[in-house]
Amino acid sequence: MKAPAGHRIRLDPEDEYCHEPDAAKNYNESMYFNVFDPERKVGGWFRVGNRPNEGYAEMSVCLYLPDGRVGFMYARPKISGNTELNAGGLKIEVVEPFKKLRVTYSGKLCVMTEPNEMAEPSRAFKTNPVVDCEVALDYEGVSPMFGGQTVKEDGSELDLDPEKSFAKAHYEQHCAASGHFAIGDERFEVDGFGLRDKSWGPRYWQAIHWYRWLPMNFGRDFAMMISIVTNAEGQSRMGGMVLKDGAYDLIEHAEIDSDWDDNWYQTAMRATVRTESGAAYEVSGKVMSLIPLRNRRTTPEGDELLTRITEGMTEFTCDGQTGYGLSEYLDQIVDGKPVSLAS
Repeated sequence: MKAPAGHRIRLDPEDEYCHEPDAAKNYNESMYFNVFDPERKVGGWFRVGNRPNEGYAEMSVCLYLPDGRVGFMYARPKISGNTELNAGGLKIEVVEPFKKLRVTYSGKLCVMTEPNEMAEPSRAFKTNPVVDCEVALDYEGVSPMFGGQTVKEDGSELDLDPEKSFAKAHYEQHCAASGHFAIGDERFEVDGFGLRDKSWGPRYWQAIHWYRWLPMNFGRDFAMMISIVTNAEGQSRMGGMVLKDGAYDLIEHAEIDSDWDDNWYQTAMRATVRTESGAAYEVSGKVMSLIPLRNRRTTPEGDELLTRITEGMTEFTCDGQTGYGLSEYLDQIVDGKPVSLAS
């Protein structure tokens, strides 16, 4: 990740652990992990986000099964501080910063044959089986770190408006992961690859107009993350990285063209990428199974805001190789339609 002129990117091993929260009410500190097994076609993602100044955490577990079923659980357990990422049964442990981490979950999982039913969460949780679930995964970093906190040259922090902030710091890393999912009386061994990230700072999910985020792995030595983030004025920021030969080649330009179903959920996509080194890639993606999620917030003025995030386990192809990952599409919903498709 490049710093703008007069700034630099700061990232230390201590950033793997929880920070002293800012005064902002909407301070968030979160870690996210995904994993996809290329042989067994099973995958999932996990997120804990502490919101200590609001007294709760956001906990999400999502598992994609080989037959197309998706298991999901979400909770907002109460917390009293910001000392660890351990809430609602989901626990993240830093074994060795930037190298080894462990993710475990013990709790319930709603298993859906028709994952689109999560568009109406209360109904989905009532009409689908909710079973016991255990997850244990060991993550190993297979890449350098990408990102950190943008600070001024003297190390001082930037001035951010908490109302318009998504994070003041963010980093990512491609990983290998192994372990298992136990869902009811079913057990799935997992041996694959994925991506993890961490963010901290003030966050409202409505601070970004829309984005496309495509993390993918083709193996231990070839992986990508393609990102396009667009603000309400229509200005887009393209970014990401290509992992090759153990190093990141940063993405300078990216375009993503998507196919949609009747609900405006992505079904396939084609991306073109150009990197700092001058390399060019064409990536095709086909969504294998998808779950629609949402975040709602009422502003102090009484406005109802709705954010939709569609999370699709996706099979990608590039340079003759097949890989797996996620297509995560975030949109604010206005008049019932994603803003990225409103024009």
